[in-house]
Amino acid sequence: MKRLIGAAIAACAMLGAKAETMNLDRCIAYAIENNLTVRQHDIERRNAELQLTDAKDTALPQISGSASQSWNFGRGLTSANTYADRNTSSFGANIGLQMPLFNGLQTVRGIRYAKASLVAIVESLEATKDDVALRVIAQYLQVLYCKEIESVAISQAELTLEEQHHREALLEAGKIPEADMLDARSQAAQARLQLVAARNDREMALLDLAQLLRLPSTEGFDIADLDTSVLPEIREPHKVYESALGFNHTIRANSLQIEAARRQIELARAGYLPRLSFNAGLGSNYYRVSGFDNETFGQQFRHNFSQYVGFSLSVPLFDGFSTRNNVRRAKLQQLSADLNLETQKDNLFKAVNQTYLQAVSAREKLSAAEEACNASAMALAAVQEKYNIGKATPTDFDTAKNTYIRSLSERAQARYELILRARILDFYATPRA
Repeated sequence: MKRLIGAAIAACAMLGAKAETMNLDRCIAYAIENNLTVRQHDIERRNAELQLTDAKDTALPQISGSASQSWNFGRGLTSANTYADRNTSSFGANIGLQMPLFNGLQTVRGIRYAKASLVAIVESLEATKDDVALRVIAQYLQVLYCKEIESVAISQAELTLEEQHHREALLEAGKIPEADMLDARSQAAQARLQLVAARNDREMALLDLAQLLRLPSTEGFDIADLDTSVLPEIREPHKVYESALGFNHTIRANSLQIEAARRQIELARAGYLPRLSFNAGLGSNYYRVSGFDNETFGQQFRHNFSQYVGFSLSVPLFDGFSTRNNVRRAKLQQLSADLNLETQKDNLFKAVNQTYLQAVSAREKLSAAEEACNASAMALAAVQEKYNIGKATPTDFDTAKNTYIRSLSERAQARYELILRARILDFYATPRA
């Protein structure tokens, strides 16, 4: 048993000496940098930037060139209206330009829609980062809580070991029955099991945090302690909610999606408007007939050179209700975005108030646990003094000891619950870049 406790303490010391200790801010930044969901949303942001570039590029002219070569063999109609065997070949080349002058405001509205979509996706990316940060905060505090519970388990194991040695000495002196000594051994075995379980809980909590950070393992990884001596203040829920409505990335993302849906309606209505474009081009061709004298390639290309300019007007008269249906779909998208915003506001309101009530409950539990801890510590000292002089039974001592250990665990749980809920409220109420 003594070897087990010594090994636990030595393992903690070795871990602290060799591991890279990361504080909470570093863990949050590292997790955000490596989180796969964040990286996926960043790809969506980059794709939205390309869509904005595409929307802007629709205002640019389109220039195209083409060339063709053909050969004809066999009998064909001649200029004398007779048929004869002729082999002919032809070659043509041209280059054309099409400049949109007015495309039903589709370019302007397309740019507005792409910009609105981009800023909404950026806010969604930041909302994803917030989710990752909250998960890291919760898991970070869970690791610290498990560490404290492991310390409590070590203390319990030390107490039970001392008591086992004490009863063994009393048994040898013939002052207690063997049953009391066997009970002490049972208590020591139970403490050892609890220590093993506490150590495993700490290792699993650290592993969960390492996985959030996408570390390959917990080897060489540890976290820094937080100052828990000063208890955090609990913010009022209505103030937290009102503050969060102004900058919460999830709320902002849904608000911007409503704006993007409105821009999409405008873009869909552009299908009702006419389109005007300017066209220009130039080209030439070469034609050769076997059996006749033909001008050279260069001569024909100069002689056949042509240019053209013109305008093209397209007026939508009936498109099979395509534009009408696109507008209706865009309006439905806006209604859906409105409902999503209201849903997110409700979720935020619920989360803030639940967190506040949990924080208040944890504060009350901590206050009660502090009193219980102090009382149980004094009770244990008193019972131990009586037990040492034979005025208390082993059962009295075990009861006082277990009550003290339980009060330590409850105090640790309440303290970290309070810290977690208060930090979440601070997270909701504090603007972030």
